[in-house]
Amino acid sequence: MTLEKKKLDIVWFKRDLRTLDNKSIEFASNSGNLTLFIYIFEPSVLNSLDTDLRHVRFIYESLTDINKRLKKYSLELKYINSEALYFFEEISRKYKINNVLSYQEIGNNLTYSRDKKLAKFFQINDIKWLQSKTNGIIRGLKSRKNWKKEWINEMKSKIVSIDFQSINKQKVRIPKTIKLYTSKHLLDKNFQPGGETYAWMYLRSFFKSRHNGYTKNISKPSQSRISCSRLSPYLTYGNLSSRQVYQLFSESSKNRDIRNFLSRLQWRCHFMQKFDDEPDMEFNNINRAYDSIREKYDENFMLQWKEGLTGIPLIDACMRCLDQTGYLNFRMRAMIVSFAAFNLWQNWKNFSHHLAKKFLDYEPGIHYSQIQMQSAVTGINTIRIYNPVKNSIDLDPNGEFIKKWLPELNNIPSENVHQPWKMTIIEQEMYNFKIGVDYPRPIVDIDHSRKEAMNKIWKIKKTSKSKTLARKILNKHVNS
Repeated sequence: MTLEKKKLDIVWFKRDLRTLDNKSIEFASNSGNLTLFIYIFEPSVLNSLDTDLRHVRFIYESLTDINKRLKKYSLELKYINSEALYFFEEISRKYKINNVLSYQEIGNNLTYSRDKKLAKFFQINDIKWLQSKTNGIIRGLKSRKNWKKEWINEMKSKIVSIDFQSINKQKVRIPKTIKLYTSKHLLDKNFQPGGETYAWMYLRSFFKSRHNGYTKNISKPSQSRISCSRLSPYLTYGNLSSRQVYQLFSESSKNRDIRNFLSRLQWRCHFMQKFDDEPDMEFNNINRAYDSIREKYDENFMLQWKEGLTGIPLIDACMRCLDQTGYLNFRMRAMIVSFAAFNLWQNWKNFSHHLAKKFLDYEPGIHYSQIQMQSAVTGINTIRIYNPVKNSIDLDPNGEFIKKWLPELNNIPSENVHQPWKMTIIEQEMYNFKIGVDYPRPIVDIDHSRKEAMNKIWKIKKTSKSKTLARKILNKHVNS
């Protein structure tokens, strides 16, 4: 006689690593059903080209924080070490899964393809997959008409309240065929730590005082590290919902700095919506008129760029800072992409994965949209080729940021640190510094490479093919 399987609901944490304002947990608190809380460390994702240890560590820290909160109510989150489909196949042999609760993931093609396979598996096995919207993104959107209005309505909607005491506390036994994730990840003080606790610390400090100077300092490489919210990784991994952030700040929207911050919160979700509507941009130019350019890959250029050895101080300082901390402000991100795409004339596909691995707050929906925009292959955006010397002089006039990350330039006066290759031999001897030995000469001529790149890009942008495709892109992705 075959015993009837126990019924089970599964709360699957993905990029919603929080206990507050979480509809999946709310469902568990209202249903009273036997419930298993899981996060799945998938080998295919861990080994993908856009995943780095810094991401895994942040996730681990976030899960540790969730578990501390759940344990107060005699609940536990299990860390699974397998592919997602395998886990659900194995757990369904022991339990009758009624509902799987999760948030829609605005991820890369790997996770999107996984979710499509799981949707088929759930359908075949009569399992309901209840997915909540992420950050107001509307999956399967046919038109951007009124999208901004709908997004604002979502941000203003009631924040979920959860009665943790009412969640079914009966233990769920996981089959031995399913491996648990047992790796430990120690805190690295160079990176922002993950989890709701730290997310709220950053949120409250920005709300209380750090937002003062947000608009003034947003592009400055040093000051922005304090004046910017630094909430991006917490939004990326769902330690905070966009709705929580919006509602806290919207009451103070008369403040210029906060108003500008809120506009960027909406801007962030706009690009995620754009990516969800057109996921092919992970692999191809959104405007295919630009497919014929940047065909040559220069391995030496890319290596020097990645290691911060281009001979352009602000570029190199940014690359080393990013490598060691996982963070740069928006202007500096745009500038390093601009330098790689225009001055080095490299295809964005040659460096998109490298940057994805380095950005602690890597969000696919923003990442690919922005890289294509800054590489000027959309046909709809203003062509911006950032001058790293001008930005250096304007935004880091005393070389504070440069000298922090390029200690080999510490003895050079501020007036020389932006363009050390222009120092005379006498000046180099005076400061015990030799260009080409202590610090590399520029690997490209900034002005010459800029002019060449601008001519090539404009030549394509003026074509009828580029203009026709640009109109289609605008019709599809611009709010009305």
